[in-house]
Amino acid sequence: MPLQFELCPGRMIGDSHPCFIIAEIGQNHQGDIEIAKKMIKMAKDCGADCAKFQKSELEYKFNKRALERPYTSKHSWGKTYGEHKRHLEFSHKQYKELQKYAEEVGIFFTASGMDEMAVDFLHELNVPFFKVGSGDTNNFPYLEKTAKKGRPMVVSSGMQSMETMRRVYKTVKEHNQNFTILQCTSAYPLEAEDVNLRVITEYQKEFPDIPIGYSGHESGISISVAAVALGAKVIERHITLDKTWKGSDHAASLEPSELTELVRSIRLVERAMGSGLKNMLPCEKPCHDKLGKSVVAKVKIPRGTVLTLDMLTVKVAEPMGVVAEDIFQLVGKSVTEDVEQDESVVPDVVDSYGKKAKC
Repeated sequence: MPLQFELCPGRMIGDSHPCFIIAEIGQNHQGDIEIAKKMIKMAKDCGADCAKFQKSELEYKFNKRALERPYTSKHSWGKTYGEHKRHLEFSHKQYKELQKYAEEVGIFFTASGMDEMAVDFLHELNVPFFKVGSGDTNNFPYLEKTAKKGRPMVVSSGMQSMETMRRVYKTVKEHNQNFTILQCTSAYPLEAEDVNLRVITEYQKEFPDIPIGYSGHESGISISVAAVALGAKVIERHITLDKTWKGSDHAASLEPSELTELVRSIRLVERAMGSGLKNMLPCEKPCHDKLGKSVVAKVKIPRGTVLTLDMLTVKVAEPMGVVAEDIFQLVGKSVTEDVEQDESVVPDVVDSYGKKAKC
């Protein structure tokens, strides 16, 4: 049975607990704290469990030359990559403001720590869990330091191999029992052929004592819902207020109506998963009473006759006779009363038949 643990205060994941839905705001806020707040509120209103951002301490995430390189993309917010990233980066004070707002709204708040200094800040901020983005999943010093802080962890696995993920699992597990691994493909937007949902079941085999989830960058919601049907216990999707906005993540993000439908569909699938036990359910009784078949006399059967199979058939009958699946059990038994042709063979007229009709 997969491990269950408390990812956020009062919110368990794994086992039979509801899928935890992360609304990844990331940097789709355009560097505007008021837009960020609107997105937090949107995540809450749409039914997500958590609003998540991405926090970087840029000089620790990038080297000097990376920050100085020209950035001429249509999505650029500056002439260099550093200027672009600085435009999108909230200060520590702004993060505290956003955290307070999320608390007021009533939704969990966290961020991906994109470097070790960012993780230190998020730890001071007292986020409920750390999200490890795919870019740091094979950064083992970072993983070890983050795991040692003791907060639950959600680890994405884009751009990684199964061999690497085994190392990730072992590294984190040594220091922290409460973590989940998400299947992820790092492409924006993601084509269906590259999603590889079957990795979810492979992760479940490889790491049977932790919950497994899915972080998606595809268009629409169908694939993410399918991931839940495969057993994903955490779903992470990018969100936006407008897919046409500047920024490479917007096209692969969900607008409010889509996020609402994703949450609704996930909860519907969870209700539909059931227990795995196969029995006639109470809701099936009306159909069974109306159309369930039972044993009928194919010919007139006088009292005392020993039944043979060619005397019997199966029909929808009134009253309901011996249940259809027991027809072979009647062979060799005698009837205690006359049974007319096309009449039901009811349990009471068959000697030594002790099974009652199902309902």
